[in-house]
Parts: sequence; C-alpha cells; structure tokens
Amino acid sequence: MQYSNRPLLQKMIEFKKTDHLSLHVPGHKGGLLSSLPVDLRSALAYDVTELEGLDDLHEPTGVIYEAEQKLAALYEAERSFFLINGSTVGNLAMVYAVCQEGDTVIVQRNAHKSIFHALELTGARPVFITPDWDLETCTPGPITADQINEAVKAYPETKAIILTYPTYYGETGTELEEVIRICHANEIPVLVDEAHGAHFIVGAPFPRSALQMGADIVVHSAHKTLPAMTMASFLHIRSSLVSPQRVDRYLRMLQSSSPSYLLMASLDDARAYAEEYVEEDKVAFMDKRQSLIKELKKIPHLLVIEMDDPLKLIVRVEGVSGFDVQKAMDAAGIYVELADPYQVLLVLPLLKKGHHFPFETISDQLAAIVVQLDKSDGTAKAPHLSMPSEVVSVLHYTASELEQLPTEWLSYAQTVGKVAAASVVPYPPGIPLLLAGESVTEWHIQSLETLLAMGANFQGAIRITKKQILVVMNEVEE
Repeated sequence: MQYSNRPLLQKMIEFKKTDHLSLHVPGHKGGLLSSLPVDLRSALAYDVTELEGLDDLHEPTGVIYEAEQKLAALYEAERSFFLINGSTVGNLAMVYAVCQEGDTVIVQRNAHKSIFHALELTGARPVFITPDWDLETCTPGPITADQINEAVKAYPETKAIILTYPTYYGETGTELEEVIRICHANEIPVLVDEAHGAHFIVGAPFPRSALQMGADIVVHSAHKTLPAMTMASFLHIRSSLVSPQRVDRYLRMLQSSSPSYLLMASLDDARAYAEEYVEEDKVAFMDKRQSLIKELKKIPHLLVIEMDDPLKLIVRVEGVSGFDVQKAMDAAGIYVELADPYQVLLVLPLLKKGHHFPFETISDQLAAIVVQLDKSDGTAKAPHLSMPSEVVSVLHYTASELEQLPTEWLSYAQTVGKVAAASVVPYPPGIPLLLAGESVTEWHIQSLETLLAMGANFQGAIRITKKQILVVMNEVEE
C-alpha cells in the first residue's frame, strides 16, 4: 500500500525496506535486542532516529516539513507543529511564548493541570474565571463573553487569555467567537487548550475549532479523538499578536531532542485520517451513534445526555454514583473515559464508513449492569456539587513565593482559611480542585470529602489515609 498522503510514514516504510545496518541509537537495534512480546517488538523496526532522508523534527526541511505543511493546510494555520511530548508541551510552549514573570494572565478555572504548571514555571500571575455550573450535565460549563469582558475591564494589563475548549465532557457553548473578538479588540492573544477537539476540523455536525473562530494558538491532543498514539499532539498558530518563531523556540527547548518517529508517523497518519474524512463517513458515524443512543434510552433507569461534541456521551444510572457505574463497567470489560459523582463519560470512536465497533455489545452489557446496580445495596447516591461562588479570583502567593514559606500538614477541617501550599488534583480529568497559593474554603473541603467518599482518585499534596492537606503555616489575612 502507498502512503503518498502521509509523507513521513511513506519514507519510514521505504527506509525499513532498505538493506541497512544499525550502528546508531536506539540501542534495541531495530528490535534485535528487545525481549518485548512479538507484536510490540515488530514496531521497533520503525523506531529510528534522524537518519539520512528521515529529516529532523527540530530543523525540518524534508518529509517532516512536508508533513507539518500538510497539517497547517488542513487546519488553515500559519504554522503547525508535531508534538511528541503530548499536549502538555504545547500548553507549556504557548504560555512561555506570550508570558513573562509577573505578567497578568486570565485563565479559565477548570483548565488542565499543565496550564497551571506553565503559569508556575513562567511566574505569570493568573486571574481565574470560574465558569457557571451546568445543571443538565452536572459539570462546569464554558466561559461566557460577559465574564471575559468584565475580567478584561478589571485587569486591562492582561497579556493573554487561556481557555479550555471544549470542556473535557464535550461542551462548547456558543460564545467563544465573541470571547475572541473581545480579546482581540483589546489586543490580547487567545490561547486555547483544545485537547479534545482535534477532530472538529472535519466539519458539521462536529463543532467549529477555536482556530477557525480566530484563536491565536490552539493545542490538540491528536491521540484523544484521532487515531494517533498516546502523547502525539498538534500545535497550531495563526496570529498577528504572537510570533511563530517564539513558539518554535520554546518547543525546541521543551520537547525531547530524540523525538519518537513512531509518534510522528502516527501524527502524519492522524492528519491524513481527518483530511480524508468525507461526508459519507460522517453520515455513517452519526447513524451508528444514533442507533447506540436509541438502544441505551430503552434501558430503564439509565439516562443518556448528548453533548455538543457528538463523540462524547454522558451516561447516568438513577440513584447510583458514576464511580459505582464505572466499577461495574470495568468488571464487564467496558472501560469509560472517566467517572464523577453523577455519571460516566463515554468517548466514541470517530468511525468511517465500513468500520465496525461493537455498540450492540455495549448496550447489552449496560442493560445487564443497570439491573445489577439496581439490585445492589452498596451503591452510593450522587451528592450535590457546584462551582465556587467567587467568579473572578487570584492566588495569594505565586509558586516562587510559596517556596520560601513554611508549610505544614493539617486535617481537612483545619485547613479552611489557610493557603494551599500545593495543588490537589482529581485525576482524571486532571483539573485541579485546589490550586497552590489558593485560599482553602469550605467549598473545597466539602467537595474534596464528597469526591473521596465516592471513590475519586487524587494527585498532589494530599495524604488520603491521614486526611491531610499541605498548607502554608500562616493564615490568610482578611
């Protein structure tokens, strides 16, 4: 098979066919020295390095350059980059490209932890906007134009706006284009973590990409919704406010100097997959999706919520927490993206015409699972959660200031009124519940205890067995 629309992949296939000897890295020598299982070891023949004809990610002039040019053309970007350290490195690079120490940056509160890490590393001072709680989906919603407008008026010195679009659950809202217009009217660049929207480029019925609506930099996790390997992502820039050269500079610093050709080949393939996704593919996918939803809605006590992104579905079982539903589905061999106190999130495959996926098995298994859960005495009912009442907030201390302050571990109840010394993050989805430098409130503790009681997993400065959080020793001054 020819892969002419996948120039990097085609070149790697041609190279593999040549009679060559490896006196270079990597040390597995094309898989010869590997003791991995056969099906994994076979991929190592393509795990090469910057050899003649295979180009260089950090100075592309050949097939990688051609592949990235095709990527930019598809997304209508001024410049597009392959990312082999995940969307995390894209988020880091875009923040570094526009922010310096002390700069004010407006940030969506329900951002991914990599955004907060970028702010910490740059020393920027974030102003957080907390989105409204969406009662239908029981999740934080998108940021509104009014919220951005008020924040920009209150902080006219803002150097950048950092948004998450869509939300992890696939909600987009209808105001992003107006948000971008407001920001650009104030000459503020808009940086968008669009990790879950790499497939939006295929067009309706999928939402529009933030890049199509005028965002300056957009980062895509190609591996989340397109057929790319884990850690394989894209970054796109189209801006009069941000220099592509600055983004390129930081990507060279932050990405591995030994990039994975397997990951890059999968990015080349994922781009071509989206580019070749035609109208009949969309019709076939939507037909299969609708059939699945129809079958799921027949199941008593099960609620299906359709999100703005057709790849995302929320599934709820009446009176049962999402964590209990997830455990039951895991036991049946069906693994969902995440669970929360209310529901589980399904990420559907972006099928093309002719692809088969066992949706019938999923609906049959879920019907049996709901019966099992309905009879169980051990399931927990979902509590009421919300978002903090403070719409706009700032940190009491920056990361560098926190490093100079004494800290202590205190029980949850004792931390109210203290300042968190480090973040506490439910994972997945990786959106911090409590930020380093943020004042601990009753809302934080109630939400934390509720999530822990329901079986949520956490990362960060928390001792779950001792029920403690790491805080700054002095109290917040009112």
